[in-house]
Amino acid sequence: MPRTLTLAQARRIAVTAQGLAGAPAQTRPPVVTMAHLQRMIDRVGLLQIDSVNVLARAHLLPVVARLGPYDVALLERATTGTPARPRRLVEYRAHEAAFVPPRTFQLLRWRMQGPRALRWYDGVASKDPETVAAVLDIVAEHGPVTAAQVHDLLGHERPEKVNWGWNWTAAKHSLEAMLAVGRVASAYRNASFERAYDLPERVLPADVLAEDVLPQDEAVRALVDISARAHGVATVRGLADYFRLSIAQTSDAVARLVAAGDLEEVAVAGWRRPAYLHPEARRPRATNARALLAPFDPLVFERERTLELFGMHYRIEIYTPAAQRQFGYYVLPFLLGDELVARVDLKADRAAGVLRLRSAFAQPEAPTAVGHELAQELRVMADWLDLPDVTVDADAAGDLIGDVAQALTGVR
Repeated sequence: MPRTLTLAQARRIAVTAQGLAGAPAQTRPPVVTMAHLQRMIDRVGLLQIDSVNVLARAHLLPVVARLGPYDVALLERATTGTPARPRRLVEYRAHEAAFVPPRTFQLLRWRMQGPRALRWYDGVASKDPETVAAVLDIVAEHGPVTAAQVHDLLGHERPEKVNWGWNWTAAKHSLEAMLAVGRVASAYRNASFERAYDLPERVLPADVLAEDVLPQDEAVRALVDISARAHGVATVRGLADYFRLSIAQTSDAVARLVAAGDLEEVAVAGWRRPAYLHPEARRPRATNARALLAPFDPLVFERERTLELFGMHYRIEIYTPAAQRQFGYYVLPFLLGDELVARVDLKADRAAGVLRLRSAFAQPEAPTAVGHELAQELRVMADWLDLPDVTVDADAAGDLIGDVAQALTGVR
């Protein structure tokens, strides 16, 4: 029979595996270096990308949660690189669009040869082969280039914008189809969050690009191992979600990892499905975490796991009509110890120079110190964003607002 972990043990394992377990004053370095960032990336495995900039770009926030205030130029260096310093992170479809280490990018290359990517590319290339060829020539000559730059170089007319969704030009369709099959790569994201495209040989380190593409089953097994290490303990569903793998292929990889002694099947009290513990997962008796978690932080981006592990039915709510929102627009869970104890709606008001607290709601049975601890972390966030103050909106909602507002007066 597999051994059983309590839910509290599972939480502490998960928080520790994600590099969030230590008390901020003890574990956040006074100056964050590239070495600190690299160790964090090695631990979490990926940084999901999202264009929403209400607070800060999604891939920037997990770093401050784990390392404290840092210079975002570190991530820019890691994702752009130079001939002398190859990229430490490259973009591809991992957990949605995400930055991953080049070695992990190599493990995802089987997707470029899969039916979904090939159907997309073949459909675009057969419909408009001249544009595809012309776009590739432009990338080769001018790259890295954005879709808008390619479109202008082609001299095409832009289609009329007919709705709020994607209105891709022929150039953008060609670029994305070629990205899917690896004929071009994402070189970086510019200040407007536009993807810049280039040839793979100018993006990927030469030693990585020279490697053969692994067979799918070997690559999936390696991806599941990365996922298991980042989770500490997780179900097959959680392990699959990290790199958007299928349940079937993840189950097969898990079975082989268990047979090899690289995963241990365990039971977690209250979970309906078996869980799997990574052999390197630490099992601390307590954690001193304190962090505001982005909606796309790897600890919480699989919402069913968040509910099972922390008892929080979490939604970001930016896509929910305003009248139906429960907690706000850009909602972040607040991690304290090994619990998600609150959720807050935040906005970086750069014009006014303040971090706006628009709501703060405590979880049931949250400790009484939540308001004070949250106020401290809001100051950390404001300092990192170079905002001189934290302001509680006059119409701010939530049962924690009074406590946080009072605590903020004594936290500088």
